[in-house]
Amino acid sequence: MIHHAGGPQILEECKEIRRTRYPGGLPTGEAVITSGGNLQARYVIHTVGPIKGRSGGRDAELLAACYKNSLALAVQHGLRSVAFPSISTGAFGYPREEAAAVSSEAIRDFLSVKGLLEEVRLVFYTRGDVNVFLRNHRIGEENSQAGTPPNPLDRSRFSKPGDYYRKTRPGQPGR
Repeated sequence: MIHHAGGPQILEECKEIRRTRYPGGLPTGEAVITSGGNLQARYVIHTVGPIKGRSGGRDAELLAACYKNSLALAVQHGLRSVAFPSISTGAFGYPREEAAAVSSEAIRDFLSVKGLLEEVRLVFYTRGDVNVFLRNHRIGEENSQAGTPPNPLDRSRFSKPGDYYRKTRPGQPGR
């Protein structure tokens, strides 16, 4: 779908990445970046999520890596915001409840240590997906890796599909 909407440039860049860096395909949990082609976005960050039950017990670790490696690429390229779908929860069979916990913890941990992004959008397709996320997220829990206080989640931002969590830099008013 991204290749269709973004035009042939994205696909050509992906083919070049595969030819020069990942001849066997992008490994699960890794991420690469291409231009946005014909999309309004300047870039597209590509990642491969785990297929539930096929990663030798490393599903959560690999799913978290998808988010952390994608966020790291966004920071490396000077981006201020990034948007994510719910990685691996469709055809790859990752349970939405587990994915909500893993993804939110990975995003929270990354932002608490490297608070260089202004906004991380979590894009949901249905109100049910939003509700599953809200029941299972870990954004408001203490970050054990960084030892920082909890980052509160403004639940009012998750009222309909397409809503998101926004992390504002310290000292910067929310928008």
